[in-house]
This record gives sequence, structure tokens and C-alpha cells, in this order.
Amino acid sequence: MDRHPLTAAPSRGPSRTRRWATGRTDQRVERTLGALAVTVLILIGAMLVTVFVKAWPSFSHNGLSWFGPGGDVDSQLRAMQEVKALPGHSIYYFRGWPLIWGTLLTTVSAVLIALVVSTLAAVFLTEFAPSAVRRTLDPVIRLLAGVPSVIYGLIGILVLVPFINNHLISESRRASVGYVVQLNGADVMTATLILTVMILPIMVAISANALAAVPAAWREGSLALGVNRWRTIWRVSLQTARPAIVAATVLATARALGEAVMLAMVAGGRGFAPNLLDGLTALFEPVRPLAATIFQNSEGLTIAALAHTIYAIGAVLLVSAAMLSLAGWAAKQRFKRYGVRA
Repeated sequence: MDRHPLTAAPSRGPSRTRRWATGRTDQRVERTLGALAVTVLILIGAMLVTVFVKAWPSFSHNGLSWFGPGGDVDSQLRAMQEVKALPGHSIYYFRGWPLIWGTLLTTVSAVLIALVVSTLAAVFLTEFAPSAVRRTLDPVIRLLAGVPSVIYGLIGILVLVPFINNHLISESRRASVGYVVQLNGADVMTATLILTVMILPIMVAISANALAAVPAAWREGSLALGVNRWRTIWRVSLQTARPAIVAATVLATARALGEAVMLAMVAGGRGFAPNLLDGLTALFEPVRPLAATIFQNSEGLTIAALAHTIYAIGAVLLVSAAMLSLAGWAAKQRFKRYGVRA
């Protein structure tokens, strides 16, 4: 028996139409996002190719000696800027070891200090600090992580540099190296301390979040087995949070490598390689890391030789950042073998 038209089963046509339209919309969104991702990758690839192509003349003229010592870096850069080659050398002559050494000295020192301090601070925030203290310190740490680097540089110039110059550098220390370099408070120590303060907040924030994410049952199980609280923190909480701590260290190191403005303000601004044989005096000797050198010589990009050298410095920083990321990835893979996942 035929059904009355008013009581017939509803048509499924509109539902199919909606599903078809939704599928088309999803496809368009997927293709748009894919195109954006590919565009970003193309731009990054173009940037890398540009930097390395522009850097090649400097590397080709100097070879591996580009990374070694040999003469005053400032004189070499000045000769390029004036388009007047140094006696016995080509206009591309450059020896970047003082800049590389200054970068290693400030970055490694700052990261090691920040790693210890941030780990202890994260343990305090997650294990010992009252809830009111945690609620107060959490936004403060995040605020410090977002402070522009020029503010830290200004504080260093106005406060730390005069203090070190007036109270920590004796006249005998100045005289001991006066024939080589002048000590004025803008030095390795100032750059390292300011750089440590800059990278510390982000390391504390990431490490504290990782420690807070460790399941409470794991810690309680360790305590129930008779393990004391400090050993539980070391063997359970910190061991579990190692991938996040590694990630925080990699991010902080990358920021320290790329910092230019602040280091140009407080590191001394001279391409000098501090001599560790000078003892504590080496801490008061000026440096100029790679990124700060790019910043201070950016106006010379219209001069061919100087521009190629600046691009070469940028290429070294890019390769360093890539190796750093690879090392962080390898470290996290090693932790995964023990059942720990990032």
C-alpha cells in the first residue's frame, strides 16, 4: 500500500549534499594549509641558499684558515670596509677565531650556569614552594622571558659595567694586560652574566612545567619504597623530565648564539680572544661574538668583500644552530630507550 505523501520517509538528499559540501570544504582547507607549509619551506630553503651562496667567496678565499687565528679581526674588517687590502693579503683575508672563541666562551658559560640554576629553581617551584609563591612567581618568570634584550643591555651598561670597572678590576690587573687590551668593565663576565639572566626564565619555565607533569603516583611509589625525598627528585622527577630539560637547554643556547644587540652593548665590542692563561683576568677582557659582529657591521653590506664575510659569519651561526638541534634530537632519542618520552 502506498504511503501518503505527508507521511513518506524523509529524503536523504540534503544530508548527502551537506556531507559533500563539508568534504569539499575540508579538502580546500587541507590544500590551503599544505600550500602554506610548502611556501614556508621554500622560503626557508631560499634563505639558506642565499646565505651560503653569498658566503662562499669568503670561504673560498680563506679556506679552513677562515676558522683559525691570524691577526687583528677588527683591522681585517676595517680593511674590507675601506676597500684597502692589508699588506700581503687579499681584500677577503679574514681569520674568525677570536669571534668564534668569544661566542663559545660567553654562550657555553651562560648556558652551563643557567642549566644548574634553572634546574634548582624548577625543583624548588614544583617540590617545595607554597602554592601562593608558585602563583606569584609563574607570571613573573614568563614576563622576564619576554623582556627585550636591549633592556638587559641597558641595565648592563648602566649598572653592571660601572660596578665591575670600579670595584672588581684593580690597577695592577689593568697594567698586566694594558699593552694588549684595555679593561673597562665591558667584558666576558658582564656578557656572561647578562646572557645568563636572559636565558634563565625560559629554562625555568620549561623545566618547571616538565617536573610538574611527572605523575604524582611515581613519586609516591618511590617514597613508599623508602627512598628519601631528594633521591626521589633526582631519580624519578629529574630523570623523567630530562627530555624537556634538554629541549630547554637547546632553546636557550640557540637564543644565546643569536643574541646580538645586548652583546654588542656589554661585551666590549672588540674582536679579541681572551687568553685563559691569564687566569681571572680573562674574565675582564673584551670580546665580540659572531652575532654582535654582524650587527655592528651591517651597514657595510653594500661593500662586496665585507658583505660576503658577514654572510659567512651568518652561515657559521646557521650551521651551529642546525648541529645544536641535531644534538638535542639525538639526546632525546637516547632517553627514549629508557622509556622516557619527550
